Amino acid sequence: MTPAPNGYRLDIERHVALVTLNRPETLNSLTFELYDELAHLFERLDRQSEVRAIVLTGAGRGFCSGGDVEGIIAELFARDMRGLLEFTRATGRLIGSIRNVRCPVIACVNGAAVGAGAVIAAACDLRIASRKARFGFVFPKVGLSGADMGASWLLPRIVGMGNAAELLLFGDIVDVDTAFRMGLVNRIAEDGDAALALAKSWAEKLANGPAFAHAMTKRMLLAEQTMTFTDALEAEAQAQAICMAHPDFRTAYEANRNGTPPTFEGLATSQGRDERKP
Repeated sequence: MTPAPNGYRLDIERHVALVTLNRPETLNSLTFELYDELAHLFERLDRQSEVRAIVLTGAGRGFCSGGDVEGIIAELFARDMRGLLEFTRATGRLIGSIRNVRCPVIACVNGAAVGAGAVIAAACDLRIASRKARFGFVFPKVGLSGADMGASWLLPRIVGMGNAAELLLFGDIVDVDTAFRMGLVNRIAEDGDAALALAKSWAEKLANGPAFAHAMTKRMLLAEQTMTFTDALEAEAQAQAICMAHPDFRTAYEANRNGTPPTFEGLATSQGRDERKP
């Protein structure tokens, strides 16, 4: 386990990186420094070839309660427009760094995910939540737009336009059953320990799978959202042909023929990334 000075822990084991937000006394609220550190962390994890899946969770009773009221909100009143824009771009950078990681990212929502915490959960590829989880895109409650940190881009693609409008316009906190009904949550576990165990199990299963193909799937899910169906068919044809040329395709074939588990390659680092790679 690797501690960080301003609020998270990192543990990498069996190709799975476990990132734990670690300010439990404030329900893992975010500071200026922590926004920056987390963005750097996800950018760094994307360059680590041994990491094939990531689990993001929170210590204690909460997942993430959003921006620290005293550490961030109070200071924003002293900033001019340029300073405010620097801050909002920095928060968006964190969400972009989570979305841009090539391997799958699983949010284990063990408690409240509010404000920036809710957007962080939405930025992950999959979400597992405990019975105590709550979600709130509470920006309008404090006089701000619900369109913050990419929320109005992410949510319609996860829960549909109608549910996204409800969440972002009212800013109400919804329970885990409502979040599951909307499609914001993939699975519900009884408590935080069970949620983390399931998230780790999913991450290990993904980490043992074809990392290259998973990265390609993530890339296509993102890219095809702005394509016509005809363009998407062509894009997928090219993407699948690239995967067929990758060694993992033959590895899976040989393993299936021999009745043995396949051992897939990982992702190359950015310094040595093959042009075929996502």
